[in-house]
Amino acid sequence: MQTDNKQEIGSVEFIVLVAFIMLLTAVAIDIMLPAFGDLRVYLGLPVDSTATAQIVTFFFMGQVGQLAFGPLADRYGRLPVMRTGFLLYIGGCIAAAFSPSLTPILIARFIVGLGAAALSVGAVTSVRDRFSGDKMARTMSLIMTIFLFVPVIAPIAGTFILSVSSWHVVFLTPALVGIGVFIWSFRLRESLPPEGRLNLDMATLAQSARQVLGNTVFVRYTLIVTILFSAFSSYVSSSEHMISEIYGRPEVFTLIFGGIGIVMAIFTFLNSRLVERFGARRTVRSLLTVYFVLALFLLILTLALQGKPNLFVFFAIIALLQGIYVAAEPNSSALALEPLGSTAGMAAAIYGTSFFVVGSFLGSFIDRQLVGSVTPLAVGYVVSSMVAVMLVFSGRTSTKPVVMNSETVGQMGD
Repeated sequence: MQTDNKQEIGSVEFIVLVAFIMLLTAVAIDIMLPAFGDLRVYLGLPVDSTATAQIVTFFFMGQVGQLAFGPLADRYGRLPVMRTGFLLYIGGCIAAAFSPSLTPILIARFIVGLGAAALSVGAVTSVRDRFSGDKMARTMSLIMTIFLFVPVIAPIAGTFILSVSSWHVVFLTPALVGIGVFIWSFRLRESLPPEGRLNLDMATLAQSARQVLGNTVFVRYTLIVTILFSAFSSYVSSSEHMISEIYGRPEVFTLIFGGIGIVMAIFTFLNSRLVERFGARRTVRSLLTVYFVLALFLLILTLALQGKPNLFVFFAIIALLQGIYVAAEPNSSALALEPLGSTAGMAAAIYGTSFFVVGSFLGSFIDRQLVGSVTPLAVGYVVSSMVAVMLVFSGRTSTKPVVMNSETVGQMGD
């Protein structure tokens, strides 16, 4: 249904544009990882300090904003929320680039995270408005395939910028990319029709939240992604520290990080084919089973070699685990949101806040243990995969979609 006078863009441009909106999250993280060494020097931190990992953690913590942006997207539409996100993202990136010490950097990064939260809600709900079920899973996999070229390109770009300039310019670069995507985003039209919008009164918000949290399928797949994201975020936050400090090989960081990004992109592309053939539910179950076996093997190998296995063997297995995670996440997202029609904004907010904020908090606990050994990360992969496998094979397999509007809320309250 057309909701304004603007002609809808083609499906290919829509997928690519949404991918670019979502990849701003990755740009805000990956491009600056090579600069953490220079930043530690600038801030007067010890060489082996893990404090720079907080820059990633505070960004993820900003995703708590999804709890506000989700209901706003259900009330005012997807585009106003998305455009607010661009302004927060760009402003936060500029502030972080010119901050004089760690504390204001962390505050600015939290603001960037708030902006990314709004962008994520706007993007995911725009996809959900147009697709559902296996089609949404395939679409999200294609979006993630484009998204995951960022871990390949961004560290290389960050390293190049450092060679000719400073960490300030590296931190400023995401703002420049954000401005370009912001201008492009005006090609999008609003996908939520006026008659499908919810009120912001407390009764509607409470009922919408109950409807989402009362859906066992949504809760189960949200928990799966949340627990898996803890290990994923720990790897992202600590990859530079592990390679540069624990293994003492900073010169191979860009190669390894970029290589893992390529593996992740390949897995998301393959996932779109697997979903088309087997469906999202069967695919995610198979992926998580393999994930658990690989994680268990990695832990056994790590323990056998006193917490420091061969650098390239360790990160080759990490690449497979990261690839499986990013393949499983679009499936879990589609399965979680499928039963929740017009409450997609609230559902996306709770989903995104859970795995970004709770998952990154758990991941930060792993980060702090990574001193002289990579064993804590291997343990994190096993524990998270074990819980995920138990969840994915439990509970009912389907739930009927729920459609909410103001009249429905009123009837439910009667």
